[in-house]
Amino acid sequence: MSTNILTGLRDYLYGTLSPANLWWLSEQLRQRALELRQSQPYTKEEIDTIIAESEQQLKEGKVKTHEEVFKKLFDKKAL
Repeated sequence: MSTNILTGLRDYLYGTLSPANLWWLSEQLRQRALELRQSQPYTKEEIDTIIAESEQQLKEGKVKTHEEVFKKLFDKKAL
């Protein structure tokens, strides 16, 4: 799945889920990611791709801290 699609999905969920539901979903996703990581180790190529994508996102200023994300989320819910 492309980064653009995932970003769109993330933004949609930020706008529609309550903080409690976001927290629940994040725990479910984290657990699934841990299960997959344990059963399928990354290849060197996958690691290199992950690093390259992260470095590109940093250069483009697309990275937000968790404080920024939750401030935006809670500000939206307060409206």
